[in-house]
Amino acid sequence: MMKQYKTYTGRDLFVYAADFSKGKQADISLSQEDYFLFQDILRNSSEKTIDVYIETPGGSGEAAEEIARFLHKEFDEVNFVIAGEAKSAGTILALSGDNIYMNSTGSLGPIDAQVKIGRSMVSAYDYKTWVDDKREEAAQNGKLNPFDAIMVSQISPGEIYGVLNSLQFAIVLVKEWLPKYKFKNWVKTETRGLTVTEEMKKERAEAVTKKLCNHMEWHSHGRSLKIEDLSAELLIEDIDKDATLSDIVSRIKTVIFLIFSSSTDYKIYFWKDIQMARTANVNTSVIPPAFINPMPKKVITPANGVPAPLPPANADSAMIEIVCPKCGKKHVVTGYVGKTRSELDKQGVKKDARISGNDIFTCNNVGCNFAIDLKPIKNQIETQIKKIITF
Repeated sequence: MMKQYKTYTGRDLFVYAADFSKGKQADISLSQEDYFLFQDILRNSSEKTIDVYIETPGGSGEAAEEIARFLHKEFDEVNFVIAGEAKSAGTILALSGDNIYMNSTGSLGPIDAQVKIGRSMVSAYDYKTWVDDKREEAAQNGKLNPFDAIMVSQISPGEIYGVLNSLQFAIVLVKEWLPKYKFKNWVKTETRGLTVTEEMKKERAEAVTKKLCNHMEWHSHGRSLKIEDLSAELLIEDIDKDATLSDIVSRIKTVIFLIFSSSTDYKIYFWKDIQMARTANVNTSVIPPAFINPMPKKVITPANGVPAPLPPANADSAMIEIVCPKCGKKHVVTGYVGKTRSELDKQGVKKDARISGNDIFTCNNVGCNFAIDLKPIKNQIETQIKKIITF
């Protein structure tokens, strides 16, 4: 689908997406680590233009700034494709684009920062509003109710200034980026056809920023802002007006969903022939005794009736129990210690049909087919025993 996108548009597509459903299993937020991976994958590109497909719940505004500055340094034109959710820091990043392409399923969000207060991440705007309300209440009544008084007593001046700075950070970035990138080719006004001046671009950027920070209008940091909410101010390109492009982008979104729903991947980074993913941990355990030597005297037949492959006589083996996160079925796989795949092939050890060449185990329960990456448990065992293990 990425190749079809390139053929149709003439532009290469970089796909960065996070799986919202795995937010409790892994850190899916936009982070500094994402910036490092963007840089590592794209820094030697010979392309002059890049389209970035982005799905993220948001995260670090600083990471969004780093990614945006890197992309504009590396490419002459940077565009963003929004077919899913690109919230908070994702919206900030998208607003650094020369063009924004969006369809009916895509959504942006308010741009105030998320700050950590205690054990929770909260909207900087909401937090500031609450503090201001308490300050006004105390001024009017001469006191606060006991609960609010306890809460306010735990707030330090440094924390307040941190929230205020976080709130201003996004505003400053967006006001800088919009005239420089998004509005750079805006030369005539839409209705009267007037020549657009730099001052007009700055005024438009100010209006957009105020709108995206106005919680009185959106009521929630997590609010989904659709193309009809923003297209007038941001000059967003409507993907759905081009039936062919709409079909390609919709299919890309569907494939991303299928990747996430059938695997433990929670972040993916796709660019041309490069495919990288971050994988959540799966419930696995080594069945004691961990290492069996010598070779068992009889074939062990699992419930599905397929004989388990026997280890060679001179190799230790590890029995690994895996619980499928999707259907809950328990599986047992055998890992051979100290032997490469080619050595096992020479000794006639058949490969487990459920495991692909890149150590991806596919659940064979009826209707499941969930893909589980065995590399984390493989790395863990190899670190502990100081030997290779082959599934």
